Amino acid sequence: MDSIMSNGTWEITDHPCGCKPIGCKWIFKKKLRPDGTIEKYKARLVAKGFTQKEGEDFFDTYSPVARITTIRVLLALAASYGLHVHQMDVKTAFLYGELEEEIYMEQPDGYKIPGQENKVCRLIKYLYGLKQAPKQWHEKFDTTLISAGFSVNEADKCVYYRYGGGQGVILCLYVDDILIFGTNTAVIDEIKSFLSRYFDMKDLGPADVILNIKLIKSEDGITLNQSHYTEKILSRFGFEDCKVTPTPYDASIKLQKFEGEGKDQQRYSQIIRSLMYLAGATRPDISFAVSKLSQFTSNPGDDHWKALERVLRYLRGTTSIGIHYSGYPPALEGYSDSNWISDVDETKATSGYVFTLAGAVVSWRSRKQTVLTKSTTEAELVALETATNEAEWLRELLMDLPFVEKPVLPILMYCDNQSMLAQVMNTKDNSKSNKHIKRRLKSVRKMKNSGVIAVSYVRSESNLADPFTKGLPRNAISVASKNMGMRPV
Repeated sequence: MDSIMSNGTWEITDHPCGCKPIGCKWIFKKKLRPDGTIEKYKARLVAKGFTQKEGEDFFDTYSPVARITTIRVLLALAASYGLHVHQMDVKTAFLYGELEEEIYMEQPDGYKIPGQENKVCRLIKYLYGLKQAPKQWHEKFDTTLISAGFSVNEADKCVYYRYGGGQGVILCLYVDDILIFGTNTAVIDEIKSFLSRYFDMKDLGPADVILNIKLIKSEDGITLNQSHYTEKILSRFGFEDCKVTPTPYDASIKLQKFEGEGKDQQRYSQIIRSLMYLAGATRPDISFAVSKLSQFTSNPGDDHWKALERVLRYLRGTTSIGIHYSGYPPALEGYSDSNWISDVDETKATSGYVFTLAGAVVSWRSRKQTVLTKSTTEAELVALETATNEAEWLRELLMDLPFVEKPVLPILMYCDNQSMLAQVMNTKDNSKSNKHIKRRLKSVRKMKNSGVIAVSYVRSESNLADPFTKGLPRNAISVASKNMGMRPV
């Protein structure tokens, strides 16, 4: 507390007439290492920002955060080009923002000045908990780096780079965690010294854990693994000693909406939330199962619970699996697929896409489509248009990064529906499809003609997006996972 006051975070003043100061409270937490041991005890004073009024206490709160896809792309490039990867942490990041509004806060418990109990704190800088604190922190960091000659990536505003003379460095900011990618340790040390002059930094050395993901660097590449997080989920929900199953989803079971009284909806939702982060970070093999089961969180029945437990039993047998970037091939490739209406209750198809770079997946998605389609061809077109939007963003990200060879070639998109590909390749459209289908067809053709993507046919058994649209047997899951760069650590 003394250090906060000496930094000029607030000043004690009389209670202004007509102003209601916001409250504050102390938050005590244990910061744990990935293995579950205690790293340190933390005490932080947090403002009760939920009492702030928009238009009076704050005006804008938006703050960009690096996409998890961006982090995977940068790690794939590090494996391809032999970049060094280091990590730094900004201590009390939100305290660096310069306050623009006039905000008053109650004196914190335990530190009220005797004889001045009725006075309040006028904030000079931001505190954790204030609505606009993340935005102001990002603006402070952004201004500091740009003044040092860094450029901002147009696709992801949390990626900064500086390159010249055959040497370069890339910074990726995720709130207060910074990943540093450099051609050598000298340029990384230079950036570390620069950041330490402006902020109170913690040098974590070579990156080993980011966003609860372990980074394992070896001679043959970089592996992302969350075995510790998977073990934590299994232990939390009592599945640490369960029987294993070879697939995450049983395609023979047709799940339907449950009309009776739901079974332990809160616990079901907790498991789904835990699995959603795992599926989106390092386990694309469970994406379809998690996406499918999340549709029944409002009222799960026995069948839904059995399917959810199957996912956990599958994880029990594949805990050590991670994504391995070997560095080859360095070209970005994409796969798109859809599964037209397969269940009684469904009226919309399921889309899936996956992109690979440096020998493993960097982006993927499994989700129900938002529009109605009348055929498998239309469903495949909707899936391809969604994948094309992601391809455009990935290409823009790569084009605005050093080290990547320019110009970036069109991203080859593989699909397994020849009828849909024929429509994309055809220059004229005489179909009787709905307007929204024609608009998507026009969008895909525009991307193809402008050189963003190129389309090609692939057999269904070789389509890496197939596991994102339906349940598959054991051999198909095993082959697809291997081709996506997934392997045991």
